[in-house]
Amino acid sequence: MRGVVLADAGGVVVEMVDAINANRAKLSEIDGAIGDGDHGINMSKGFTQAGAALGDPLPPLPKALQVLADALFEGIGGSMGPLYGSLFGAMAETLGSAPVLDAPLCGRMLRAGLEGVEEIGSAKPGDKTLLDSLAPACDAFDAAMAAGRPFAECLREMAAAAEKGRDSTRDMIARVGRASRLGERSRGVVDAGASSCCLILQTIAAGLEKRLQA
Repeated sequence: MRGVVLADAGGVVVEMVDAINANRAKLSEIDGAIGDGDHGINMSKGFTQAGAALGDPLPPLPKALQVLADALFEGIGGSMGPLYGSLFGAMAETLGSAPVLDAPLCGRMLRAGLEGVEEIGSAKPGDKTLLDSLAPACDAFDAAMAAGRPFAECLREMAAAAEKGRDSTRDMIARVGRASRLGERSRGVVDAGASSCCLILQTIAAGLEKRLQA
């Protein structure tokens, strides 16, 4: 079974940092339609702090994810810091000291991240939040794995489902957070959290796939 050597995969977190920083303005623009317009700024701040804390040489992926979680808890205000901190912290804990990430462990990692977000937040899928990217991505990965698809295809299915989930928030009404006060007026734009979550999941998928070893 193909897998990713976790000792050599800390760079996945660096790639997430780069992706968030490259999309900083876009994420804030999306957020500005129904929010404060600072989502990209705040995400960039937290991820940049994580990148600086990773050190050289890079740590294994579990440690790198924990560094990211800690930086997001400390560096992002509002709800996003705890939500994403819980996501990455749960992922890191699930990986533990495993030497190799295979498809079943990846599925457990993703599911643990989802559960971590759900435990501290009041949102559910359909409320126009990051869960609308994360939940379908986890489901798609699990479905592909159950169907016997190769690890790489499971990752691609996850990434595609995250994008579809992000786009689905365009027609939703925000039911939690600051945007919920807009009611029907929150419909018509994608959610910023779902957008950043989609970007993160797609970066994880691409980073893991290119590190797959036979």
